[in-house]
Amino acid sequence: MKSTLIPLVMLSAALAAPTQARAELKVGDKAPEVTGITETGQKLSFAEVYSKQAYTLVYFYPKADTSGCTAQGCSLRDAYEVLTKKGVVVIGVSLDQADAQKAFKEKNHFPFTLIADPDRTVVNAFGVPVKSVVGFGSFANREAFLIKDGRIVWADYHAKTDKQAEDVLAVIAGQPTG
Repeated sequence: MKSTLIPLVMLSAALAAPTQARAELKVGDKAPEVTGITETGQKLSFAEVYSKQAYTLVYFYPKADTSGCTAQGCSLRDAYEVLTKKGVVVIGVSLDQADAQKAFKEKNHFPFTLIADPDRTVVNAFGVPVKSVVGFGSFANREAFLIKDGRIVWADYHAKTDKQAEDVLAVIAGQPTG
């Protein structure tokens, strides 16, 4: 038991460590018009999604099928009906392969698209930091961006796991998040 706890503690500490300085997207910036690969292996043009929806939420998470990432996705899944009534389309992104994203989506019954980004195309376009943990691989920082009319209207650089949907709905309602 102890041998598995130490790597998990090391992984948690590494993911919580401060990230290096970067050129982050800010409110008002143009949203990246990048193309990603969905959990089914299909190409998805973010620009096309932006043009068809009132809002697009692009959220980044470290690793499919881990507790925090599952809580974040389930927050959005459980509020999905409310989010879609508000005109929000949800896209989740991690560095996982498409098969891992597909299994994660199916296991948790996520009604939204997941992007497999092992080559970091989407992560880099959004300026999301990636952390490498020896023996565990690389992980995108947990962040979220709400986009309207092709522009970032809200950026969450320390996205909460179980409150992601609540924060998005508060922003749309014009309330502060916290």
